[in-house]
Amino acid sequence: MPKDKRKVLRNKTVLLGVTGGVAAYKAVDLIRRLRDEAASVTVVMTGAARHFITPLSLEVASQNKVYSDLFTDPLSHISLPAQADIMIVAPATANIIGKFAGGIADDMLSTCLLTFQGKVIIAPSMNWRMYENPVVQENLQALRSRGVIQSGPEKGSLACGEEGAGRMSDIPDIIELTKSALSVKDLVTERIIVTAGPTREHLDQFRYISNRSSGKMGYALARAALRRGAEVTLISGPSSLKCPKGARFCPVETADEMHSAVQTEIPSASVLVMAAAVSDFRPAIKAPGKIWKSDRMVLTLQMTPDILAEIGGKKDRPFVIGFTAESGPDIGRARKKMQEKNMDMVVFNDISETGAGFDVDTNKVVIIDNDTEISLPLMSKDAVADAILDRFVEKKA
Repeated sequence: MPKDKRKVLRNKTVLLGVTGGVAAYKAVDLIRRLRDEAASVTVVMTGAARHFITPLSLEVASQNKVYSDLFTDPLSHISLPAQADIMIVAPATANIIGKFAGGIADDMLSTCLLTFQGKVIIAPSMNWRMYENPVVQENLQALRSRGVIQSGPEKGSLACGEEGAGRMSDIPDIIELTKSALSVKDLVTERIIVTAGPTREHLDQFRYISNRSSGKMGYALARAALRRGAEVTLISGPSSLKCPKGARFCPVETADEMHSAVQTEIPSASVLVMAAAVSDFRPAIKAPGKIWKSDRMVLTLQMTPDILAEIGGKKDRPFVIGFTAESGPDIGRARKKMQEKNMDMVVFNDISETGAGFDVDTNKVVIIDNDTEISLPLMSKDAVADAILDRFVEKKA
């Protein structure tokens, strides 16, 4: 993948606190993912954490010195927080949560927490009985009321063999919260509808017509809009992707269902982003059972609703951003489509380009509106999503 200059965490410094919980081993993966996002990571671990993971493992993962003793490195509890853009504590045990809530500073990590003046994310991890204890809940509520961001915990199998809420958040969720905490909230007044994925048009109970869309571009747009403070409704065709936390999710299957969902949501929306690959045709007749194999079958198709054209024709419509996937570099069709369907912006995507198009993590697009054309190099779909939203903010200004 090409070097991505638009990464939210690029050149950011993360101070990561690791405490004495079984989930401490996950800190290595968290560090790796943060570094993949071009962040620098410095680890502060408690004495108890050293029973679960070695400082050497964390030092190798972070490529930075690991701190754990308050007196070996005098004043580091002042200098490290001063250099950090954000603090994450993962896993966060009931002990460190209680210390932080009560203002106790008796080791390296707790003193760093009291010194740091930026955004703090905690990812609780403990037995479900500990997590549900009223004292722990009161401590968490106190921290949240002071602006601390809580990630999880998740329900599931715990290290003790029991089931319940207490498993540390998945690493991608912590990464996403970190990006959100450091993102400019320039979309807080927007209610954005994003459509994503393919639709399926059934021939019978077993077969359907569809396309190769994975939904990755639409889901990236939903994540980016959420990070930037928007209220997001994600209307998605069949996809294996996980709905971004915080989005209102509306799953659909057919073009008619997507059309109906958009019509329901559009009255209160300020922006519609049609990133879905909606089927243009559907079988004129759906067989009630299974169509049996024969030497020849004639398939009659009919047009599906043109959602973009219908929304574009409304008097009181939101800002409309459409997508057009073409095979070849000619963007004339994209500009024509934008005018015919009364879109405010269209994103041209040449699916014949290597690394662009369906079911890949990168994309290469041209953002087109009435004022300009912005050609983007090959980059991650997350970065493309931010570039599209950047242009929307510029247009609105």
